[in-house]
Amino acid sequence: MFSWDDSPDLNITPLVDVMLVLMAILMVTAPTITFQEQINLPQGSKTVKVTKPKTLTIRMDKEKVIYLKNDTYRFDTFADDFVNMSVKFDKNTEVYIRADEALQYKNIMFLLKSVKAAGFEKVSLITE
Repeated sequence: MFSWDDSPDLNITPLVDVMLVLMAILMVTAPTITFQEQINLPQGSKTVKVTKPKTLTIRMDKEKVIYLKNDTYRFDTFADDFVNMSVKFDKNTEVYIRADEALQYKNIMFLLKSVKAAGFEKVSLITE
């Protein structure tokens, strides 16, 4: 017989278990959901050429003889000779300067200034 005074006990443990499992499933699958928007991309070139950046190495020995590729230059005329010869090279070419450690600082800076005056911006001093 049923009595209105009895208070039924509700067991909510199975409900909490089911909700935790659903929440775990949602947390795992939510990051993998992607929305696909229709995007029309512009056409690019079909071929890709990877070019090695061009470099130019200038060497100066302790006798102040300057070597550029297979040519040699004298220290006192290098600035004018390099300006005349630099028209053959792209100004974005990286220039590396190797100088003997016995040289005076002002001689190396003269060489660096001459290269920059010819229009080259990417100039580096190489050390060991």
